[in-house]
Amino acid sequence: MPESATTGQPPRDEPSGAADEGGLPGPLAPDTLTPALMDVFSHAAANPAFWLKQGLVAFEDAQGAIRDGEVPKTGRDDHRFSDPAWRAPPFNFVARNFQLAEGWLEQAARNVPGISAHHADLAAFAARQWLDAFSPSNIPWMNPEVLRVTLEQGGLNLVRGAQYCLDDLSNEYSHKRAPSDYIVGKDLAATSGKVVLRNELIELIQYTPVTEKTRPEPVLIVPAWIMKYYILDLSPHNSLIRYLVGRGYTVFCISWRNPGRELAQTCLDDYRRLGPMTALDAIEHITKAKSVHALGYCLGGTLLAATAAAMARDGDGRLASLTLLAAQTDFSEPGELKIFIDETQLDRLDRLMARQGYLEAWQMAGAFSMLRARDLVWSRIVKTYLLGEREHPNDLMAWNADATRMPYRMHSEYLRGMFLNNDLAKGRFLAGGRAVDLAAIAAPIFAVGAETDHVAPWRSVFKIVDLIPGDTVFLLASGGHNSGIVSEPGHKNRSYRLMKRAKGQPSPTPDDYLARAPHFAGSWWLAWVDWLDSLSGPPIDPPPMAPALCDAPGMYVLQR
Repeated sequence: MPESATTGQPPRDEPSGAADEGGLPGPLAPDTLTPALMDVFSHAAANPAFWLKQGLVAFEDAQGAIRDGEVPKTGRDDHRFSDPAWRAPPFNFVARNFQLAEGWLEQAARNVPGISAHHADLAAFAARQWLDAFSPSNIPWMNPEVLRVTLEQGGLNLVRGAQYCLDDLSNEYSHKRAPSDYIVGKDLAATSGKVVLRNELIELIQYTPVTEKTRPEPVLIVPAWIMKYYILDLSPHNSLIRYLVGRGYTVFCISWRNPGRELAQTCLDDYRRLGPMTALDAIEHITKAKSVHALGYCLGGTLLAATAAAMARDGDGRLASLTLLAAQTDFSEPGELKIFIDETQLDRLDRLMARQGYLEAWQMAGAFSMLRARDLVWSRIVKTYLLGEREHPNDLMAWNADATRMPYRMHSEYLRGMFLNNDLAKGRFLAGGRAVDLAAIAAPIFAVGAETDHVAPWRSVFKIVDLIPGDTVFLLASGGHNSGIVSEPGHKNRSYRLMKRAKGQPSPTPDDYLARAPHFAGSWWLAWVDWLDSLSGPPIDPPPMAPALCDAPGMYVLQR
């Protein structure tokens, strides 16, 4: 075994108190937002024709509202006015005009002539955030659903909501996690296995075979380190890892350490070197396999793509295939997250992380919540505190609450190198001190995007088709960044599109893909494992289990 396999205790968790120093300035602090708004206002004030045009747009919208008499469709998922009571007067009038005003202000901010695209995005985003707070759905006496429930329950819903609010504030103030019905190692991350390697950054889990024969090519899973690995090993019925083991594969998975201040100077290349490269060496030592199917999810997929390019550069041919789940490799169009990425904001974030040594999970979660404030903030406030309904906990919610920290140097390098400079797609990403080229990857690639993914938009994920000249399969799954991936067989309302691009064939555009890719009902897991089977040898006796450091799920996954 490599020297990094030890039997010692993992380093202790770093206390979270350091995260309180200085606080988080917020993704849209004044020094970021003010120049954008000044740019918008100054250009708009100097352009009377623009205001005339916007006035005509508002007039046409008002005419349409009077004529249609229905809550309009806004073009994005908006569940605030889905209750049938919003269709009756006077609430339909209130909802209709609010949505029109909201849409008008956002598009006006984006279309001011002469401003930069980034300033337009910032102004439109700020306008949406501001107006979302004043939605009539958030105001008890203007929300017909809240009024109806309050009358039916004699106000008990508001009493419960007030108690829920006090409980949440207490937990927030004391930094306590809300109690969960799901226990890691028992209800979650419960697939049988052993930790067979531990170093300062990862634990490597080898899962116990359940079939008499297994494919000769093991599967290595590289999850994102922004969250715990068991998004791919949730409950037994929706665990991708358990499904793979049941389909006759020897599976290994990386479990990332939850870093504290002591890992502040850990760099992105350390994650490659101590993560997938160390894991591949260990798998080869344990199984004697000469090739491995590698799968990366989200940031883990981005790292895996860079690792595969470095291996191709160095003549390392151990990858039988590469599967990238909701993973971006070209960040030229990264979606709404680009709002938070510019030099000013990254400089402020660097100063914060330098004081702490890391970025706290809750600090990072704030940006994601802002992107979907309607669903993740305001709708939950209405449901919990006004309707008095607690969300029923499920395994995905329990996993989502179990986030990890980001080391200072690694996270800064990732945001600047990927989001700001797009180094990986441009051939400037350094692995082992030398640049890598994604086009050098020869292993067949299976890339998965998700239709409603706001973290890694599928059109951005799709860019891998242009970057890799070899055999590529692109699959577009229904659902979002997490729900689109956790798509076990039998899950209702799951579907996907799939299209193959052989080596040497031209790459389709995303619109061509939508028009031409066949649509299938059901789980994409089946199609993916069939693809893996086609690239694997005939089943053989399972390899031995390596000497264990401890049982799965290990120790790193339990760090808080």
